[in-house]
Amino acid sequence: MLVPLAVLLAVSVLSCLLGYFLIQIVGDRFTLSKVISKTTLIFLVLSIFPAMRWLKINRSDLGFASGKTLLKQIPQGFALGLLTLLPVLWLEYQLGIHSLDPAKHWTGLLLAQKMGLALLLALLISLVEEPLFRGLLITSLGRKMPLCTAILVSALYYASLHFLRSHSEIPSDQATLTSGFTLLGEAFDSLFMPLYLPDWLALLMVGMILGIIRTRAPQNLGLCIGCHAAWVWQIKISKALSITHFKSPYGFLVGHYDNVIGWLVAGWLSLVLLAYWVYRRFRGL
Repeated sequence: MLVPLAVLLAVSVLSCLLGYFLIQIVGDRFTLSKVISKTTLIFLVLSIFPAMRWLKINRSDLGFASGKTLLKQIPQGFALGLLTLLPVLWLEYQLGIHSLDPAKHWTGLLLAQKMGLALLLALLISLVEEPLFRGLLITSLGRKMPLCTAILVSALYYASLHFLRSHSEIPSDQATLTSGFTLLGEAFDSLFMPLYLPDWLALLMVGMILGIIRTRAPQNLGLCIGCHAAWVWQIKISKALSITHFKSPYGFLVGHYDNVIGWLVAGWLSLVLLAYWVYRRFRGL
């Protein structure tokens, strides 16, 4: 359990050091915090390959099915993601939490382009995060602890990593070699901000559900990729088309991380998990 944390700290420190030199190259086109965040993610993804060799984990162990099966799993997972999040989005609109933004005028072509780009970004995010959290992390942890514990620990890492973010902006001409470590300290402090508690709980439930999907069969990672992509895609489209009314009577049900997840999503996914547990008990599995 401590090894993933050590890897995260190591790549974070490396990213803080490298970020200073990168920001001198890119200038003010990107903030230092953005450079460090993306560099950390790249290092985490790259760490999969030496970790696989060290732990003697192959592609199949990560959960990847064969080519044809994988290509079938991704759209199947996408459909599952639509079924599990779309009702929540619909309810958020019905409760007046979201409404269409009247300032934005979408043509059919612009809307199609936006949806296509959002889909590509959603697939990219899921192709990066799923092999890391539901692939390498669950597989390696599952060798040291019960599978249910491995799923929980993986979900804890998954949810927490989303809130390792700094909101300070340091211009490139004011950045020093230690600026990244200042931002890193702010990022870890943000983990304990009460403002993000409902968002964190929602992402914890997301991680739990994806972990269960992943472990229902040896090569189920394609389903996780599709499901994850569908959730991200719906959130991006909702943010692009709508306004969030936090001061509405039910505005507290969504959080400030992406204006979609929050208490409502956390509660809904908890019910999904409870239904799955009851189903397993009923079937005697």
